[in-house]
Amino acid sequence: MTTPALTLQGFPESAPQARRLAAALAIPFSEIAARRFPDGESLVRVGDAAETVILYRSLDDPNAKLVELMLAASALRDAGARRLVLVAPYLCYMRQDAAFHAGEAVSQQIIGRFLDGLVDGVVTVDPHLHRTHSLAAVFPTARAVAVSAADMLATRLRDKGLAGDAVIVGPDSESRQWVEAVAAPLGLDVLVGAKLRAGDRDVTIEIPGIERIAGRPAVLVDDVISSGATLAESARLLRTAGAASVDVMAVHMLAPAPALAMLKAAGVGAIESADSVPHDTNTVTLAPLLADAVRDVLDGLD
Repeated sequence: MTTPALTLQGFPESAPQARRLAAALAIPFSEIAARRFPDGESLVRVGDAAETVILYRSLDDPNAKLVELMLAASALRDAGARRLVLVAPYLCYMRQDAAFHAGEAVSQQIIGRFLDGLVDGVVTVDPHLHRTHSLAAVFPTARAVAVSAADMLATRLRDKGLAGDAVIVGPDSESRQWVEAVAAPLGLDVLVGAKLRAGDRDVTIEIPGIERIAGRPAVLVDDVISSGATLAESARLLRTAGAASVDVMAVHMLAPAPALAMLKAAGVGAIESADSVPHDTNTVTLAPLLADAVRDVLDGLD
């Protein structure tokens, strides 16, 4: 029996997303079996290995997932896989790129080296990097490709018929790159908020130029939504300033149900996200974008 040249394997929690990527690449898909024992240890069973395996797992809630990913990668190598390419649409532990206090672990470097030793290539979407300017600095040997979901978010808004008087709003300065990238192809105005700190825990938000929102629809855009607190405060400010509506769109949606309820209570209408992380708010499918990035990585590995 001939070993296939390329297959895709993914974990159960993101099997639908992995299947869509396999379909976009026109390659076979198999689901990795994973279960946990009462003591917290994991048992992982991979499918038949190919010469090259695309290993799909988004790394939200990462600690247990990283161990299972290590076990799966080792099992695939043992089964004969020569090359492994990790597709992790959400890439964990990228924020801590320096030690700000004595004794702190620099998790970006540690997890980067860990993954770099497991796989030959990495594909991710809009990694949350601060002072690190290139994903290649995180993965010194693996071929790493980061793609942006901004155009796909813009396409979603265009398909929804977003009016020309709408304003794309970022909740803070870090979101500027996302809101400008989404707004540019649509020719829409942009507002970007600012966080004002009066102390370690006393943070307020203001949105310069907010008076321009009166009578116009607003779409709050961010790369990652977790607690939703900053977006909720931004939504209240926009509503108070007379916004006709306030919707929310994110690349990576990590918010639990109470955070979504808080956003709704703050006056938010539609809440949408890309499917980088499986979530009830997913409306944007990243498979075509990821497929192009996988092809880029594979070309570079040849």
